[in-house]
Amino acid sequence: MKKFIYLLLITITVASCGGENKKNSVESVIESNDLEVIREKRSNLVNEQQVLQEKIKMLDGAISKIDTVKNVPLITTLTAKEEIFNHVLEIQGNVTTKNLLVITPEYNGILTNVYVKEGQRVTKGQTLAKIDDGGLSQQLAQLKIQTGLAKTTYERQKRLWEQSIGSEIQFLQAKSNYESQNEAVNQLKQQIAKTVVKAPFTGTIDDVITEQGSVVVSGQTQLMRIVNLKDMYIETNVPERYIADVTKGKQVEVEFPVIGKTIDTEIRQAGDFINPSNRTFKVEVAIPNADKTIKPNLTAKLKINDYTNEEAILIPQSIISENAEGEQYIYVVNEKNAKDEGIAKRVIIETGKTQGDVIEVLDGIESGAEIVQEGARSVKDGQTVKVIKY
Repeated sequence: MKKFIYLLLITITVASCGGENKKNSVESVIESNDLEVIREKRSNLVNEQQVLQEKIKMLDGAISKIDTVKNVPLITTLTAKEEIFNHVLEIQGNVTTKNLLVITPEYNGILTNVYVKEGQRVTKGQTLAKIDDGGLSQQLAQLKIQTGLAKTTYERQKRLWEQSIGSEIQFLQAKSNYESQNEAVNQLKQQIAKTVVKAPFTGTIDDVITEQGSVVVSGQTQLMRIVNLKDMYIETNVPERYIADVTKGKQVEVEFPVIGKTIDTEIRQAGDFINPSNRTFKVEVAIPNADKTIKPNLTAKLKINDYTNEEAILIPQSIISENAEGEQYIYVVNEKNAKDEGIAKRVIIETGKTQGDVIEVLDGIESGAEIVQEGARSVKDGQTVKVIKY
C-alpha cells in the first residue's frame, strides 16, 4: 500500500511536467512577448499547483493513517528502585574554641618582662610576663617582719594566759594583732601575684601584642593571645523547624573549602533555646584536629543528616508535572511489547523531601515501575510510546 501511494505521487508529478509540450512551455510563451498569453499561462500554472497541493494533502493523510510508527513519541525511561535516601541540611558555620583567649593584666604598671614569644607552646600556670609591682615586694618584706613580731608576742601571751598569768584582754589583743598582720601579708601576696601573668591553660602563644617596657592597665591592655587547637568545634544557628530532626549525635559532613579538607563528625550539642529574633537554635559540632590544620574562625560548610529513608524511591524533579488541582503526576509505561512500544499512563504521586536534582516519592509508584524520563513533557495519558535506549 505504501509503495502504491509513493508511485502515484511520482506519476502525478511526472505527468504534470511531461504534459507541457515545447509549444506551450514557459520559455516559448515568454519568447512570444504577448502579455495576454503570458498571463494566461501563469494562471494555468497556479491552478495546476493548487490541484497538486490538494492531491499531496490527500496522500499525506493516507500515509499518516497507514504509517502509525510516525506518530509514536520516542522516550527514555528509568526503573524505580528502593534505595537509601539520606537527606541533609546544608548550612554554614565558623570554627571556634573555648581555649582561645586574649590575656589582659590584673595590675597596673610597667611590663618589665615578657618570657615567651610567638609560636611558643606553654603549659597551664607557666609564667608568661611580669609587671613592676611598684614597691609591693618591699612592703611585703617589712610586713613579714611585723608579722613575725606579732606572732612572737601572741605566742608568749598565750603561754602566760594558759598559766593564768596576765589579763585576758592582753591575750586577745595579741591574738587579734597577729591575725590581722597575717591577713595583711596574705592580701599583699595576692596583690603581688597579680603582677605575674600566667598561662590560664595549656596552648600556644599565637601573638604577643604588648612589648615589655610598656605601661599596662588592668583589664584593658591586651598582652598576648593564647590558643589551644585541640578542643575545636563549629557553632552555627539552625532554623527552628529542624529542632526535632537536628539533635545530638546526628552525623555531619564538614567541608573546609579554603584548605580543601572534608571530615565526618557528629553534633555534640543541640540547644533547647530558640532565639526569638531570628527563630533559630544553636548547634555545636565537634571538630577533630589532630594535625592542627583547622584554625579558629575558619569558614565551614555543614551537611547535617536530618532525615533517612532506607527504602526510598527517588526520581528526577524535572519529570514531575502538576495538574490544575495542584496534584503532582508522572508517566509510567505499561504493556510494553517486544518492539519496546507501550502505553503511557499518568500516575498521581505524593512527594517528600528533595536533595539536589532528585525528590523522594512517598506514594503512587512502586519499585520496578518503568517511568518516562526524556519526553515526559510531550506524552499524553493512554498514548502509545516507543522506548529507546542509548
